[in-house]
Amino acid sequence: MNKARDLARDSITEPRWVRVTLTLVALTFLVLFLVLPLASVFTEALRQGVLAYARSVVEPDALAAIRLTLTVAAIAVPVNVLFGLTASWCIAKFEFRFKALLITLIDLPFSVSPVISGLVYVLLFGAQGLFGKFLMAHGIQIIFHVSALVLATIFVTFPFVARELIPLMQEQGTDEEEAATVLGASGLQTFFRVTLPNVKWGLLYGVLLCNARAMGEFGAVSVVSGHIRGMTNTMPLHVEILYNEYNFVGAFAVASLLALLALVTLVMKSLVEWRFGDELATGGRRH
Repeated sequence: MNKARDLARDSITEPRWVRVTLTLVALTFLVLFLVLPLASVFTEALRQGVLAYARSVVEPDALAAIRLTLTVAAIAVPVNVLFGLTASWCIAKFEFRFKALLITLIDLPFSVSPVISGLVYVLLFGAQGLFGKFLMAHGIQIIFHVSALVLATIFVTFPFVARELIPLMQEQGTDEEEAATVLGASGLQTFFRVTLPNVKWGLLYGVLLCNARAMGEFGAVSVVSGHIRGMTNTMPLHVEILYNEYNFVGAFAVASLLALLALVTLVMKSLVEWRFGDELATGGRRH
């Protein structure tokens, strides 16, 4: 039995030198393009000491950028959760015309440059845009305002939750929902008591990815923000301004906060994958 197992293993396993080489190449790539850049961010941020780092983080414009980043994410992520749940439930559980078109539109932000998406909002809501005169006449400002940041962030992040939930719900099928309906459950009862519990960890996974992108978005918000210090600068925009002003300690200090947020998100994502990997792979059901 052991000999047969060894023969089977040898027949599907590459030579040792191949495995070692591939492993070294992968580790070298990770060190050069991930570990070293992250280490350099924290090294530069602390180059002049902890006090200089702390002063850069608690500086008024930096605090305003942090608050704005958290505010935009706090608005954009729940909106995308609502959209993702609605769209995925509709796509996975029902058949209707233009279903393929809806799936294609959900993937649109993946294929459109964030800068282009920001420019679209300028063309729509800017002073010379399609709705610009109407908005100005009614005292409504969107471009160069927090509203524009929220809209741009929602656009670039709305596929994440939906794209995590659609395959999970499709994997589940409709048997449980049909059974609940036969037993007298309403549509909302079926959703909250059957569908949602089965995808809760996939939903959390999508929320983590959506939140990470929302906090780190640069291109779209750069176009619509106006770069107004203390008002429309998110953390990535504030980092750019400080770096262009040769305030490297301040720029890397704020960048280190973004890096920490990314690392926390990565750890949480890994924990979800490790703890609930089977549920994510089987549509939320344990076997």
